[in-house]
Amino acid sequence: MAVTGTASVSETDTSYGTIVDTSVSMQTEVVTDTEAVVREYFADIPVMIQVARCESTFRHTLADGTVLRGRVDNRDTGVMQINTYYHGDTAAKLGLDLENIYDNMAYARDLYERQGTQPWSASAPCWSRTIASL
Repeated sequence: MAVTGTASVSETDTSYGTIVDTSVSMQTEVVTDTEAVVREYFADIPVMIQVARCESTFRHTLADGTVLRGRVDNRDTGVMQINTYYHGDTAAKLGLDLENIYDNMAYARDLYERQGTQPWSASAPCWSRTIASL
């Protein structure tokens, strides 16, 4: 997902190469934009908003522009942490690229419609507490 707007980037040359320091405001802008996209897309399924919050803290890409990968299993991909080992072939057959935020959410919606929240059961201790307040 491309971020629009400007942010200051400072570079420092060292003997090891160039260190690029992006400002915190740029990182906040990415999180804010992604969160807004997720909230709009899943407005009709509030639990999926909470799943995204718990799975990725509303991040689809990292500061360097790469797609977010899971810490425990690096096949967990993007804002909805869709595992490419289990779901990559099905997503591809549907014409969805799990590295694209909109396709990632579309596959999550399809998965939710078929299996409910079960595919995200590992993060249920985080998101299930918020369901009662929705």
